Order: sequence, then C-alpha cells, then structure tokens
Amino acid sequence: MTALFATTCLGAALLAAVAIVLLRPLLQRYALARPNARSSHRIPTPQGGGIAVLAAALAVGAVAAMLGLPPLDAGTVAALFAVALSAVVLAGLGAFDDIRPLPVLPRLGVQFAAVALVVVAATNVQRLGPDWLPLGVEQAVLVLAGVWFVNLVNFMDGLDLMTVVEFSPLCAVLAAFSLAGVLPPAEGVLAAALLGGLLGFAPFNRPVARLFLGDVGSLPIGLIAGYLLLVLASRGGLAAAILLPLYYLADATLTLLRRLVRGERVWQAHRSHFYQRATDNGYSVPSVVGQVLVLNLYLAVLAAFSLGASAPALQAAIVGLGAAGVGFVLLRFSRPRAGMATA
Repeated sequence: MTALFATTCLGAALLAAVAIVLLRPLLQRYALARPNARSSHRIPTPQGGGIAVLAAALAVGAVAAMLGLPPLDAGTVAALFAVALSAVVLAGLGAFDDIRPLPVLPRLGVQFAAVALVVVAATNVQRLGPDWLPLGVEQAVLVLAGVWFVNLVNFMDGLDLMTVVEFSPLCAVLAAFSLAGVLPPAEGVLAAALLGGLLGFAPFNRPVARLFLGDVGSLPIGLIAGYLLLVLASRGGLAAAILLPLYYLADATLTLLRRLVRGERVWQAHRSHFYQRATDNGYSVPSVVGQVLVLNLYLAVLAAFSLGASAPALQAAIVGLGAAGVGFVLLRFSRPRAGMATA
C-alpha cells in the first residue's frame, strides 16, 4: 500500500505539472487575476491552476484505486463518485466565477447542492453523530459546516503557496493514517492523489507566483479535504479532524466574526485575514507561509497523538495544545514584526 500511495502521489504531481505547462498560455490569455482589495499581488497573474490539480488528483486517484485496491463496496463507490462529481461541479462554478464573478445567492445554491450530495453519500456509509440524533439533523449540520469549510478554503487562498502549505501536510498525514488503518484505503489513495496534485502545482505558485489556483481549485480542494476529514471523524478521529485544518478554521472564522461585529459586508473582498495582516505588518510572504507550514506540522503531530488517546479529557487537552499553537501564530501575525515600528 505504501508503494501504491507513493506512485499515486508522484503520478498526480507529474500530471498536474505537465497540464499546467500546457494550460498556462490559455490561462494567461483568458483568466488573469487583476489586483483588487483582497489581493497580495501587484501585477495581473493568470489563475486557474486548480484545473490541473483537480484533474490530476481525480484521474490518477481513480486509476490507482481501480488497479491497486480490492473491489470497493457499493456505499464507498457511491460516496467517492459523489465527491468526484461534486468537485467537478464546484470547479465549473469556480471557473465561471474566476472569469465573470457570479452573484452570491446562485453561488451558494450550487455549493449547498454539491456539499449535500457528498454528506448524504458519506453518512450512508458511516454516521458521525450518536444514534439518538436524527439522521436529517446530522446531515443538515454537516452540510452547513461543509459549505463554510469550502468557502473558508477559498477565502484563505490569498497568498502564494498558502493552500499548498495548508493541505499538503494534511493530505500526507491522512495518507499515513490510511496506512495505519485509521482511514480506508480508498480515502488514502484520494489523499495521496490530492497531495500529488498540490505538489505539482507548487513550483508555479511559489513566491513570486506565476500562477494562482483560482476558485476553480480552492472550492473543490475544500470539498475533497472536507470529505476526508468527515470520514476521519466518523471513524473515531474527531480530535484529529479538528486539529489538522485548525489554522484555516481559526483564521477564517475569527475574521468573519470580527467583520460581522464591525458591520462590514462579509461577502466583499478584503484584507482582514491574519495572514494578510501579517504581510502588512512587515512579514515577507515566505516568512508567513513558512510559519503556517511549521504550525501545520505541529498540528499534524498532535493529530497523530490524539488517535492514540482514548480518554475524552486527554483528547480535549491535545486539541487545546493545538489551539494554543494556532493562537500564538495568529497573535504574532496581528502585530508588527519586531523592529518594524522603529524602522
């Protein structure tokens, strides 16, 4: 299985890189991201690299699953098909929005439908909530959480390599969890494939980026990652599922709450996220993404420890350690870099 995951990752990385080289002239012509109130870049830069990431992850992942895994049960096949179909739908929505921005309500409507399809298929395989909780209530809560997660991934994709340093460790850890038997093999293949797609995209997105993911990439990446975390949580890894994306969850949620309190229009472009404030406070882009990467590695280690902790109090303490680490980084980002104020 280790060889299968490694081959899947490498294949997806190579396919994504080749696809980007072939697509980049078209993206340069038709999908330029021009600087706006949210942007961290100063010159028009092509976006849409997520097309290659998603295509590589889904294509290589499907081939690897068919050739390298035993036949899957009908429920798992249905869930994975729902994920793939919904990811493609969100990619199409994102591609259109990248070229010609859509109104908020139609965009949310498609997102709710895509997430609902995945949630229903996933909970038909294994439920997350207790038996006494009505299935419809559980699914409604998960759909709301899923739509928020998909959108926060999109909101946080505003800095070179940010999505890569967030989801590469997450996918690598999920693949490792699959090797350890915590996640099913099919989900491990999907994690390895998404990791490969992101690694193939990384050289084009490193500072100063020559290509952005675009909504066509961030939306389906959020959906796939959300599904993998849902499966992890449903198999006894709730603490790990909270820890792995905790930086994104905290930055995006706290930023939203602050904007709501100030009465701002939360759907409009802005530069209020902690990682954006960090660049305004004197931190370079490599410094910001480097600190996020280190934080995510720390969270990954805690997530692994949480799987071996059977006592709820110990799991809560491990999550608390993760929250403390995230809080430290957020506080650091929100203050001027040492020496900047007197420079």
